[in-house]
Amino acid sequence: MEIKIRPAVFADIDTILEIVNHQILHSTSNYDYEPHDFETQKSWFYQKQAKNQPVIVAEYENGTIGYATYGQFREKNGYQYTVEHSVYVAQEFIGKGIGKQLLAELIRLAKNQGYHVMIGAIDADNAGSITFHEKFGFKVVGTIREVGYKFDHWLDLVFMQLILK
Repeated sequence: MEIKIRPAVFADIDTILEIVNHQILHSTSNYDYEPHDFETQKSWFYQKQAKNQPVIVAEYENGTIGYATYGQFREKNGYQYTVEHSVYVAQEFIGKGIGKQLLAELIRLAKNQGYHVMIGAIDADNAGSITFHEKFGFKVVGTIREVGYKFDHWLDLVFMQLILK
C-alpha cells in the first residue's frame, strides 16, 4: 500500500468532512455531537491556512483516506510554543499505518516551525490511541475526569505530551 502524505488542498475538504463526521457520529475521539457542514469545514480550513497551521492528508490511489493538523494549544501568549494535534483516518484504513505516517509528518512540521511541545487530548477509553501516542514518545501527563459528556455518559480526557527536540 503506497501512501502519499501531502498538504491538504481545497478539493480535500469534502473527504475531510466525511472522515470527521464519521468520528463525531460514531466515536468519542471527537466530543462534538452534530456533524459539521461544508461551510464550517471550509472556514476551518481557511483559518488553518491564515494561521500557518498545517493540514495534511494521506492519499491512497488518488483518494484522501486521512488527515492531520495542529493548532495553538491555548490562545494566551505564553503558550505560543505549544500545539495540540488531531489525527483522523477513514474507518476502513484504521490500523494500516496511516495515522503513523500522518503523526510523523506533523511532528516534523512542528519542529520545523519551532514549536517546543505537542499535546494530544485523548478520550481515556481509547487505549489504542494512547498506546499509539506512546510509540512516538508521548507521555501521559494528566487526566481530567468527567470533563466531556457524549453518548449518555461522562468522559475522561487524557492529556499526552511530547517535548519536541
